[in-house]
Amino acid sequence: MNEDKSKRDSIQMSMKGCRTNNGFVQNEDIPEQEPGSRDTPQPNAVSIPATDEPHPKALRPYAGMPKEVLFQFSGQARYRVPREILFWLTVVSVLLLIGATIVIIAISPKCLDWWQAGPMYQIYPRSFKDSDKDGNGDLKGIQEKLDYIASLHVKTIWISSFYKSSLKDFRYGIEDFQEIDPVFGTMKDFENLVAAIHDKGLKLIIDFIPNHTSDKHPWFQSSRTRSGKYTDYYIWHNCTHENGVTIPPNNWLSVYGNSSWHFDEVRKQCYFHQFLKEQPDLNFRNPAVQEEIKEIIQFWLSKGVDGFSFDAVKFLLEAKDLRNEIQVNTSQIPDTVTHYSELYHDFTTTQVGMHDIVRDFRQTMDQYSREPGRYRFMGTEASAESIERTMMYYGLPFIQEADFPFNNYFATLDSLSGHTVYEVIISWMENMPEGKWPNWMTGGPEATRLTSRLGNQYINAMNMLLFTLPGTPITYYGEEIGMRDISITNFNERYNTNTLLSKSPMQWDNSSNAGFSEGNHTWLPTNSDYLTVNVEVQKTEPSSALRLYQDLSLLHARELLLNRGWFCLLSVDSNFVVYTRELDGIDKVFIVILNFGESSTLLNLQEIISGLPTKLRIRLSTNSASKGSEVDTQAISLEKGEGLILEHSMTTLHHHQAALRDRCFVSNRACYSSTLDILYTLC
Repeated sequence: MNEDKSKRDSIQMSMKGCRTNNGFVQNEDIPEQEPGSRDTPQPNAVSIPATDEPHPKALRPYAGMPKEVLFQFSGQARYRVPREILFWLTVVSVLLLIGATIVIIAISPKCLDWWQAGPMYQIYPRSFKDSDKDGNGDLKGIQEKLDYIASLHVKTIWISSFYKSSLKDFRYGIEDFQEIDPVFGTMKDFENLVAAIHDKGLKLIIDFIPNHTSDKHPWFQSSRTRSGKYTDYYIWHNCTHENGVTIPPNNWLSVYGNSSWHFDEVRKQCYFHQFLKEQPDLNFRNPAVQEEIKEIIQFWLSKGVDGFSFDAVKFLLEAKDLRNEIQVNTSQIPDTVTHYSELYHDFTTTQVGMHDIVRDFRQTMDQYSREPGRYRFMGTEASAESIERTMMYYGLPFIQEADFPFNNYFATLDSLSGHTVYEVIISWMENMPEGKWPNWMTGGPEATRLTSRLGNQYINAMNMLLFTLPGTPITYYGEEIGMRDISITNFNERYNTNTLLSKSPMQWDNSSNAGFSEGNHTWLPTNSDYLTVNVEVQKTEPSSALRLYQDLSLLHARELLLNRGWFCLLSVDSNFVVYTRELDGIDKVFIVILNFGESSTLLNLQEIISGLPTKLRIRLSTNSASKGSEVDTQAISLEKGEGLILEHSMTTLHHHQAALRDRCFVSNRACYSSTLDILYTLC
């Protein structure tokens, strides 16, 4: 008994609360229960001495600890403070990253779009490549030559009109805007071509002539019989007859001469045609006509076309009151005025409301530009317009119209000199609205080829000019190898034969028909110089026009100075044009020197640019033997039609010099950071 009592006195273990002890925190004492409570204390309760357990402050965290223990340590300063520091560092880092992203986006210039990033290559499809031996180029032929086009480092293929047409020229008199003329192939051929072009990473734009149709078009056939909505799809007016001669409503003339009114025996009225009588003008004052044209635009965009060249848009509207146009020579007898140039065309071109129609075309195309990377390009033809009227096609500051009107001023030059080239450049750059994008072309389907106009000595210099000016270079097929007009005049074709001379078959090699066709005949004869002027020969000649063209195109693609930089025109005389391409943040400058004179000339470049070293490296030359060598800047000798691109390092760029600010231009201002390898606008 005494032994039992002693054990009870020394141990006195209690089972109070029945709480689990996890081995680190002693159970808290549970207050003594009141006598008579339902839970009666166990008579044999024992107590373990607290002195045998470690103090909580002496404990350390361990893996797998329960949350009750974890919470004891989480509140301690040595654990809480680092945690809070890491949290706030993370918050600040995220905010800084977001802020930096916003700043970079805000100061970054707009990326160049595909129609700005590289050259355009214009193809007249009937003359490019014949795939079925019928003597006519076709869509499959273009597809066969896509590898060649890609080797030119172009970004965009521009195909001239291929719509179903009644005119043998296959350009303007359209019978059906939604059909491929059988000469060129089928709609399936077109779809395959679009897919192949896109697979090459290229873009496609096509011609569209909304001003008129063929007189064989179903719309016109319905209009002449006054059938339903088509009654007023064209411009009809009563005309009188005297002694069997039709007297037109006014003195308006066709572009090709004589009256622009033609009497229709079915409707017994005259219809209006700005071009041939087989090409009646649509009535764009009729909203239904505008809707028809928009549906045609949507049709081709849904086929995958990346843009349009809208042709002859200045003719879309005519004055309502049919007033006579004023004669250039007021003393000339009115009945003898038959040539288009003998009138001022104030009532038949660029009428009020015409630009609103073109902007509606733009809005229709914008609906297809919402998909990322699928911007749809819009260009407008503005030939024979004044520079002021041409610039109106860019649109207004907040209303976009064309991405650019096509600049064909070089394509109309009949003689070359430093001054004539200067006038074309400065006229466009000074009049172009701020922030817009320029373009340059030296030829086209309606122009005499460059070599025939100016001589083959200038083909390389003109191509160097195209690729070193700011903006988009545009090349008409064959200009890259120096093709010239054919000289034959007895055509079987019916149209303006002068425009056919520049449409001769592409000269691929020295085989029969210049490799254009394996047929027995071609729709136009090949040029007699095709044995030496062809792609295959020039591909292997280091000094050929083709090799230089490829080098220039590659340089344009790789150098920020050429596709984003400032253009500063430093000097011009009857022979030379000297200008630089430069960009803030890059201490390298390209100095371009082109000799458009009639003979060899010596130039002292140090008199034009101060601080030049005695020697400068030639980056590219029209003379392949000079590439990579050095020139004496005090005495640079250039042959007729020769051009140089010199590379020079300088810290103070020309566009920062007050004396040159009026002769320096840039479309999208940007600077380059070599540290971050980015472009930014806060220059």
